[in-house]
Amino acid sequence: MINAPAIVVFGSLHYDIIVKGPARPRKGETLIGEAWNPACGGKGGNQAVSAARKGVRSAMIGAVADDAFGGALLAHLDQHGVERQHVRVLEGAGTGMSVALFDAEGDYGAVVVSGSNLRLGREDVEAAAALFAPGNILLLQNEVPEAGNILAASAMKRAGGRVILNAAPAKPLSPELAALVDILVVNALEAEALAGCAAIEGLQDALVAARMLSRDFGTAVVTAGGEGVAYAVRDGREGCIPAIKVKLVSTHGAGDEFIGALASELLLGRDIGQALEVANRAAAALVSRER
Repeated sequence: MINAPAIVVFGSLHYDIIVKGPARPRKGETLIGEAWNPACGGKGGNQAVSAARKGVRSAMIGAVADDAFGGALLAHLDQHGVERQHVRVLEGAGTGMSVALFDAEGDYGAVVVSGSNLRLGREDVEAAAALFAPGNILLLQNEVPEAGNILAASAMKRAGGRVILNAAPAKPLSPELAALVDILVVNALEAEALAGCAAIEGLQDALVAARMLSRDFGTAVVTAGGEGVAYAVRDGREGCIPAIKVKLVSTHGAGDEFIGALASELLLGRDIGQALEVANRAAAALVSRER
């Protein structure tokens, strides 16, 4: 597959500690947890693995440290067939990590320590020049420095590829980065922040936000959790896809699974509506199974 079109992920790699408890603690509160387990993550790593599981070529540009967490993340990419020749191993930086706290309903909050991910930038983009090629799709997130995202997006656009930005976690985006994005993918809270719209409480609200965002990003996809997903394209195409009703086990990683599936379908030539149908099913399958 070395010369096949590829999903190229420029983004974060985190070693996650997953803690399960009856609820998420309030300020100053200590709760007795039920279980914990490690997991390999980071939005970038998750999306690269998701794409690889769909059978397309998936390549990661990232950074870890020369520690046990970094070694585990590299092994995880290898296990899932993600090309990781352009994941740098840094001395003394500390691999990125997070602690995710799950409640009894399967919802969670997390604290992220970025570590080596903050070192991702020009050197990494230049070293991975061969990955910026016509037909490839670049996936970006907001867990690495924006300057690096701009460099990577510029390289992919010059090469004739496409750029998908998952603007998570929510933060202001520079006009320079926004101008390079072909498809924006955000959840309801992120859409509210970027569009400056009212609270999104259902699919019609999500569609209104997608229309607003498509003016700046060309194509905007707004996920609305258990309600489903809405999308709008600047040329007038739009739609709402209801969520598939499943028994919720855990929402952790659902957004990344969705984006990996979406990008894979687009790489295979599907249109945005078809790709979102597949991504919607992939996310539903993930949240309904034990991990």
